[in-house]
Amino acid sequence: MTTQYLTWCKSSLSEANGACIEVARSVHGTIGVRDSKQNSSLILDFTHQAWATFMQAVRSAGS
Repeated sequence: MTTQYLTWCKSSLSEANGACIEVARSVHGTIGVRDSKQNSSLILDFTHQAWATFMQAVRSAGS
């Protein structure tokens, strides 16, 4: 089964060299993450709760 993702986006703070990730919500409500340089690369798919936990950890580490 192929999951469909809505609009892919990356941070406005990302590097100009393209070394970034892109994030999109799927039609099933999960969060997809992929390499911005390789649109057809592997997509990591996270539940909403797993993504929220990850983002909270990233924010905590940055403060």
